[in-house]
Amino acid sequence: MRRALVGCLALSLGATPIGVFLTLRRMSLTGDAMAHAILPGAAIGYLISGLSLGAMTLGGIAAGLAVAILSGLVARNTVAREDASLAAFYLISLAIGVLIVSTRGSNVDLLHVLFGTVLALDDNAIYLISGIATFTLLTLAVFYRPLIMECVDPGFLRSVSPLSPVAHYGFLVLTVLNLVGGFHALGTLMSVGIMILPAAAARFWARDTTMLLIISSVAAFLSGAVGLLLSYHLSLPSGPAIILTAGLFYVLSLCLGIYSTPMTRLREKRHLEA
Repeated sequence: MRRALVGCLALSLGATPIGVFLTLRRMSLTGDAMAHAILPGAAIGYLISGLSLGAMTLGGIAAGLAVAILSGLVARNTVAREDASLAAFYLISLAIGVLIVSTRGSNVDLLHVLFGTVLALDDNAIYLISGIATFTLLTLAVFYRPLIMECVDPGFLRSVSPLSPVAHYGFLVLTVLNLVGGFHALGTLMSVGIMILPAAAARFWARDTTMLLIISSVAAFLSGAVGLLLSYHLSLPSGPAIILTAGLFYVLSLCLGIYSTPMTRLREKRHLEA
């Protein structure tokens, strides 16, 4: 439980800020697609070395980057849009990954890869997730302004700064790294949940990017802590409990938030009518 809590803290500091930028860039579903895309690489690493942290990590990173690069090349050289090419490659990648694991491993292995085992995190996995979180925070601190400009007006950034491609592709690399880190704790199907749900919920509580980062990270950590407690006392699967807790926070934020919620719009309408 202690290791799982530390892993949730590391994910909330590394993966959730990436989720904030994904939501600001309207790329939330891109994160979901990339989470599925890492599956065949992790599966190949599993076939070669079993449940080896290093092999599955390297395989997942390679598969995620390959899908991101291939979808970008197709989008830039054909009539296909980037979202369509990404969807095509991630579906192919997901099918290959499930096929590899299901034909070469057991149902337990498939469930481990797809849904993760946050309560089984060892010291090496925690070091990996914490290292990814540290690298992410340092990179975001260095490229914070270019990333903000990429969210607001990527065309303007390309015209005034040579950092535009660095910010764009560097951000994709950070996304893949954090999805791979989350994969070891929550599996490929749920690692994106701790990244997107708190970030989406924070949009109802703040408009400033700094506050979005703070609120979403705190919400992600609280979701991890509460989800682990619920899984312990109610004998629930820990990964789904964490993601459902984050989902509950999103629903509460949707109902009670102070910016752009149905309640705030209703109050504004009544004010104008009065």
